[in-house]
Amino acid sequence: MTLKIKRLTPDAVIPRYAHPDDSGLDLCSIEDRVLQPGEWARIRTGLAIALPEGTEAQIRPRSGLASKSAISMLNTPGTVDEGYRGEVCVILVNFGRESFEIVRGMRIAQMVVCPVLRPAIEVCDDLGETARGSGGFGSTGVL
Repeated sequence: MTLKIKRLTPDAVIPRYAHPDDSGLDLCSIEDRVLQPGEWARIRTGLAIALPEGTEAQIRPRSGLASKSAISMLNTPGTVDEGYRGEVCVILVNFGRESFEIVRGMRIAQMVVCPVLRPAIEVCDDLGETARGSGGFGSTGVL
């Protein structure tokens, strides 16, 4: 399986696994930006990808940025569809109380390539019974 990566700008950093057993490839910023508390922005990576057939890329927050600086993503995980060939960007948000500086080359997110199932759609009147039924948010309590 091969993930094809194209640099859209010369300073784009090719994603890599920080450790051999990591599931996510680190994505880096190609721009300098300061995010104020409560602010969000689309941050460029300067990369386009061609995913292997039957896969998607999930763009996820970095846990270190979240735990140390309250930096996350608005649409987590972000989805890159197999057929998309535009630039991979990351929508970062500053949930913290202080401004956060993004610099060129900084690791801002991680990309995990995952298989995709595409089931046939069947419209029906009965979904069958389960023990859970329609119990949704909060239906199991907090303890």
